[in-house]
Amino acid sequence: MVVTVSMVALFGLVLFFLLRSRTLGAGAAFIAAGFGFFLASTGAAEPINRLTASLADALSHL
Repeated sequence: MVVTVSMVALFGLVLFFLLRSRTLGAGAAFIAAGFGFFLASTGAAEPINRLTASLADALSHL
């Protein structure tokens, strides 16, 4: 839950700055899609949440 909320905040902040600077492209589409998956908690969000949790866990063990 904590990772999900942080990722929503992170994706939202990055998306805000990408839209504000009018930087549109594949990167902006990825950020927007990630923000949407975490925010909406669709069926596809669970595998993304697991992947994000695994990455956060792996980074904490470096």
